[in-house]
Amino acid sequence: MKDIKNWAWLLFFGSLWGISEVAAGGVLYNNDVPHSSIILTTWALLMLAFARGIVNKPGTSTVIGAVATLFKLVNAAPFICHLAGIFALGVAFDVVYSLIQKKEVKISWKTSLTGIVSAYGGYALFALFITYIIRYSFWVEGGFPKVIDHIFVSGSLAALAAAVIVPLGYKLGIGSEHAVVKRPRWFYTGTLTGAVILWVLGRFVG
Repeated sequence: MKDIKNWAWLLFFGSLWGISEVAAGGVLYNNDVPHSSIILTTWALLMLAFARGIVNKPGTSTVIGAVATLFKLVNAAPFICHLAGIFALGVAFDVVYSLIQKKEVKISWKTSLTGIVSAYGGYALFALFITYIIRYSFWVEGGFPKVIDHIFVSGSLAALAAAVIVPLGYKLGIGSEHAVVKRPRWFYTGTLTGAVILWVLGRFVG
């Protein structure tokens, strides 16, 4: 990824994901909305798929997840669960997308499958990591039953949403990619400006 324009896109989409975690996440978690993570995961997968439609390279989704994690860390209370969940989803999507979708530029059953497997993968990676490696007390106390519930109950709901939202995001990305090719300088400037605005807003909504 030597092209600086690609890095601008990753920064922009990571910031879009990050501000949703700070703003919407704060409202959802503070009001104890059931399955808040599913709403946030759906938006995150839309951003990840959208970005992959524009910059389809292995590793890009992990970078977006890292940017979103940093955005959350800088602009909100540093809850390890939230940070780990964001990064885990970015990594899971990256691996699954690179294996299943690869370089395909059309929407197919593979696109929905990518969303489904990514959702389960992200939830599983997070639950196992936070429980058995980080050993965060809240998750350790819940033990294996909590891990299973998170993966197969919350994860299944997220997977249903992902089956629809990932093809939509990828379609938006492919459509945008054609416009980017025609006006690369305009979009490059716009993405950088947008990212800066989002980081400034993050200080106010966090």
